[in-house]
Amino acid sequence: MAVSAEYKAFVAEQLEMLGPVRIRNMFGGAGVYFDDLMFGLIAGETLFFKVDDRNRPDFEAEGTGPFIYEPPSGKAIAMSYYELPERLYDDPQELTEWARKSLDAALAAKTSKPVRRKRPATGNRTRRAAQKKAARSGN
Repeated sequence: MAVSAEYKAFVAEQLEMLGPVRIRNMFGGAGVYFDDLMFGLIAGETLFFKVDDRNRPDFEAEGTGPFIYEPPSGKAIAMSYYELPERLYDDPQELTEWARKSLDAALAAKTSKPVRRKRPATGNRTRRAAQKKAARSGN
């Protein structure tokens, strides 16, 4: 499922109207990023865009479906990235509109995730830290 350098360059060129897009290798495929936000996925020589309830109907109306990940466990998992309709490669302006909608979906997904907070030290770690502090102060 490796992605050729030529295909990555092709995708970057297609998305030039969007702005500075980066493509980074990951897990045998590649992620398509705008700033630090991943909105696209390349698997093999196929481009997938992030979807949510707002833009998924556009992809379904075009007859495209989700990227399916098949882990070693064998249970297929449909991801929230749908295959880009081929006709969009001939229309850079419409392709850019679809990319913007996918950016919106990626941003919405990112902002809906709960913020992970650091847990306070508890139990033995707290007790040990107090003991060390007491030992240093001579108590």
